[in-house]
Amino acid sequence: MKKDIEIPVVENVYVAVVKELNEEFGVDDWNSYIINDQDHAIEMVLVVTKGYNDTKKTSLLRHGLGTVAAKSFAKIELLQEALFEMNNEFAITFFADGKMYDKKYVFRTNTINERAFQEIPVLGKRGVLAK
Repeated sequence: MKKDIEIPVVENVYVAVVKELNEEFGVDDWNSYIINDQDHAIEMVLVVTKGYNDTKKTSLLRHGLGTVAAKSFAKIELLQEALFEMNNEFAITFFADGKMYDKKYVFRTNTINERAFQEIPVLGKRGVLAK
């Protein structure tokens, strides 16, 4: 029976963390984004985030983002720098082409930093990307 269950593979959907200027407060914020680099929209996007390490864990946060259009992005949440000392997990669930997709993206301890910056597709900014 397990062999009959099709688990579709998530492709061209990413999570990125970007350092951006918050013009209202004049400080740099670290924001997380979901990036849809597919040629079609993803619908009913649900993101569950948590941070954890050997001694601590954060609360689960749930974000209902609705539809993310093709070749676009949506902001997930603001991240405090203190969380970079933990693993930061983003569990993404969405529907596309009549199927449900699910994937976990993990930023390992201390991997969110400016030395790891790269060009983020679709977003057009530099940041840290999880595929």
